[in-house]
Amino acid sequence: MIAIGTVGIIGAGAWGTALAQTAALAGRSVVLWARDERTAWAINARHENPRRLPGVVLQPGIRATADIAEACHADALVLAVPAQALRNVAAGLTAHLGAAMPVVIAAKGIERTSGAFLVDVLAEVLPAAVPAVLSGPSFAADVARGLPTAVTLAAADAGLAAALVSALGHAAFRPYSSTDLTGVQIGGAVKNVLAIACGIVVGRALGASAQAALIARGFAEMSRFGHALGARPETLAGLSGLGDLVLTATNAQSRNFSFGLALGRGDDTEALLTDGAAVTEGVWTAPAVVARAAGLGVEMPICAAVAAVVTGRIGLDDAIEGLMSRPLRPEG
Repeated sequence: MIAIGTVGIIGAGAWGTALAQTAALAGRSVVLWARDERTAWAINARHENPRRLPGVVLQPGIRATADIAEACHADALVLAVPAQALRNVAAGLTAHLGAAMPVVIAAKGIERTSGAFLVDVLAEVLPAAVPAVLSGPSFAADVARGLPTAVTLAAADAGLAAALVSALGHAAFRPYSSTDLTGVQIGGAVKNVLAIACGIVVGRALGASAQAALIARGFAEMSRFGHALGARPETLAGLSGLGDLVLTATNAQSRNFSFGLALGRGDDTEALLTDGAAVTEGVWTAPAVVARAAGLGVEMPICAAVAAVVTGRIGLDDAIEGLMSRPLRPEG
């Protein structure tokens, strides 16, 4: 098996810090890159990320740095940056990355400008990297605190996937290996869009029955989209698909669900997306998913309604009415 002793984490937000914590708990040496020198200092001096994970005591084996080159001197790298920032951040690694470096993408989304999945963005920007994807039902605070969590970790090579699972997994953090990169990415991207829709349902007080129906019909959309792109059904029905959908479509800790909740209660989209607001990947992913689905001839009415609302093409009441007035049809 490939030996991974040192893990570099790119991005010291809540998720990157949580993954640094789990890698350290798994016995790895961890170098965490923070864009902000003050964050790096706090992690090294106080073993805490006060801005992103206040009150969580970090493992002493985590060393933070504001020099991105230092984090690249590792056996494997984790990109824990927002999906829409991945291209620019990855471009900044070109001078520091060795050939055949395993790079784990820990973001969930589709690039809005190109409509590309993040593995394809990485291949374009860092062709020497060997991509992997980590996704599944996981809140950063739960992972950082050592609460039980299970995710999927996919790489094209089963041996690399197994090595990465060993490098990051421990008693409370259980990655399950896969070679279905496409399916894992689809689950992580589409569930964010559907979580916005579920938040709207709750914010509009449409009832628990409507929320359950939306999750089921949303999963049907995810499955149709995945089938058209060659994803495995068991991947979509697993942790990175259905599992992550259930978590993010039912819990206010989810930024996408919370965004939809605020929309459903009447808040303005632009105000919710002001500078400094939490990253809501589903807003940017929705139009990209709908465009790719249209090109494949795949019908995704819930995702299309979310895309239309967040881009301001239709109002919330019209979107709901449009979904509720669709013709009745067999479920299959």
